[in-house]
Amino acid sequence: MTKNKSFSFVSGPLVDKCLVAMPGMRDQRFEKAVIYICSDDENEGTMGLVINKAAHHVAFSEILLQLKLPLGEQKNYPPVLMGGPVDGIRGFILHSADYGNEQTVPIARDVSLTATTDILKDIADGKGPKKHLIALGHSSWAAGQLEAEIAGNSWLVMPADDALLFDCPLRDRWKTALLSMGIDPVMLSLEQGSV
Repeated sequence: MTKNKSFSFVSGPLVDKCLVAMPGMRDQRFEKAVIYICSDDENEGTMGLVINKAAHHVAFSEILLQLKLPLGEQKNYPPVLMGGPVDGIRGFILHSADYGNEQTVPIARDVSLTATTDILKDIADGKGPKKHLIALGHSSWAAGQLEAEIAGNSWLVMPADDALLFDCPLRDRWKTALLSMGIDPVMLSLEQGSV
C-alpha cells in the first residue's frame, strides 16, 4: 500500500472485462484463474487482478498490523487475494463506486480501484465501500502479449459483472464465469481440434 501513489490507468478494449483461464493453462499460477482487467493500453500493455485465488499466507488483520494501522471496529475481515505474480507486496482494493478519495481511479461505471492506506483504515472501521476485494500483487502483460495469449486459446474474455466480482464465492468464480458464457467446464477439451 502506498500513501500517495497515483495511477495512470488507460481504458482500452479489455478494461472492465474478465479473462477466464482455459483448461490446460500452461502457467500454473493462472490455472483456473479469473482476472479483472483494470488497465489496457496498446503501447503500455495490460494490467489486471486475479479475483478468485486467496492469499492463504496473509490475513487482512496482518496487513493492518504490518502497516501500523488500527484494527478498527470490523469483526469479520475480508479475505486477501493473490492479485497476481507481479509486485506481490503491493496492495490494490477493487471496490464499488460508492467510495473514493483523491487517489481512487474509476475503472467502470460501478467499479473503482484504490491503493492507499486510507481505504484500509475505512474498511477496518466499517466505513469503506459496500463491496470490495483486497489483492496483493497484480497480473500484467507487455503490449500485444495478452492479445497473443487470447488468440492462442489461453484465455476466454467476458464482460465483468458485480455479482462475479464481489458476491460469488471465490471457489466458484471460475466455473460461474464459464457457465455465464454458456460453457460447461466439463465439456471443455484440453486438445483443440482433435477428433
